[in-house]
Amino acid sequence: MKITFAIALLAAAVFKESQQQSCFQPFEGHQPSRSGHADLYSGQQEFSLNLLNAINKVLPNENLFFSPYSTYHALLMAYFLSGKQTEQYLKKVLRLNPTQEKSDIYAAYKTDKLLTQILSRDLPYEFNSANKFYVEQKVPVKECIFYDFPQELERKDFATSPEAARVSINNWVENITHHMIKDLLPPGTIDAQTDLVLVNAAYFKGLWENKFPPEATKPDVFYVSPTKQITVQMMHVEGTFKHDVSETLRAHILEMPYQGGNISMYIILPPWSNTENSIEATLKKLTLENFKSIVDNEHLIPKTVQVAFPKFSLETTLEMTPILDFLGVGNLFTSNADFSELTSKKVSLGEGVHKARIEINEQGSQAAAATSFFTFRMMGDEDDIVNVTCNKPFIYFIYNRKAKTVLFSGLLKSPPSNQ
Repeated sequence: MKITFAIALLAAAVFKESQQQSCFQPFEGHQPSRSGHADLYSGQQEFSLNLLNAINKVLPNENLFFSPYSTYHALLMAYFLSGKQTEQYLKKVLRLNPTQEKSDIYAAYKTDKLLTQILSRDLPYEFNSANKFYVEQKVPVKECIFYDFPQELERKDFATSPEAARVSINNWVENITHHMIKDLLPPGTIDAQTDLVLVNAAYFKGLWENKFPPEATKPDVFYVSPTKQITVQMMHVEGTFKHDVSETLRAHILEMPYQGGNISMYIILPPWSNTENSIEATLKKLTLENFKSIVDNEHLIPKTVQVAFPKFSLETTLEMTPILDFLGVGNLFTSNADFSELTSKKVSLGEGVHKARIEINEQGSQAAAATSFFTFRMMGDEDDIVNVTCNKPFIYFIYNRKAKTVLFSGLLKSPPSNQ
């Protein structure tokens, strides 16, 4: 009760300051939404599923790993700085509550940032996310933006020292992600014409609630397709896990929680089919309603489960411009983009890049991401022990059940052979 009260006082202090000097005045003709903080991520699950499908369409034959959370926050920064049609495109793509004013969403963002910092201090896992937008030092910036985003806004001399600016941005990302994400912006992405760079970096490290004994890890077969097999290091553990066999998705659903109880990895393991791509068939059925039923544990039941899971690490780099264009960001990456909340000068984003990396071993998972713009058997109740062997392509999510946000997502189609 005292903690809640202290948080409320701190949030009120931030809110009071934003009233005095903010670009997003909350009392200009309306009262702020009481559900603002809860609504901040109300559309993030749908955004995450849309993003997964968009990336899979652009890269249909590859392993995928990315952070919807990082991408969401990078676009959220763009939304705060945008105006007119660009703002409306972003609000729709992010699935933000259409009845909310931008001032409500800004207040929710500040509150969420504060709560995340306070509540993360004593948790057994580590998760952090940070936003930055870098503006060319000669671009005039609205005075209120300095008050609204004191930690996010940073000036850079792109005009005369573009390479130094690029290295500096990459170093910031590397520090936030504990050196997991290096060289986010490759040489040549920043030049003398650059005037705005939006970046989000996210990092997660967690320990399994049910750790895999290292001595049980051994080489085993992973079926890339019904006709192609590779050898991987397969981890094994028996323990109590929440599990379901979904008639709707025609797949095993397994929750593997991390210590702390807030964050879990959810595995969706479809069967093989000789007539269709099992992953594609499952993705088509993975609607928002079906996803919510999984993460809300509507049908998952604690059972004794023997789990076999590949030990792997994976890094992916995505060119986000065509993917986000597919989602409907409109003119965000064109010269017609409107960033009038930031400056009176015409500025634009040229492209977007997203890099993510995950390492899964017997102890747990370590994942980081950064985004920048510029044979199937139904199990009956009579089964005492369930076997979930992840030796074929599967879908996975790292999900914060408390905040109801998808932190990371992926499709493992063929584990890297160098494990």
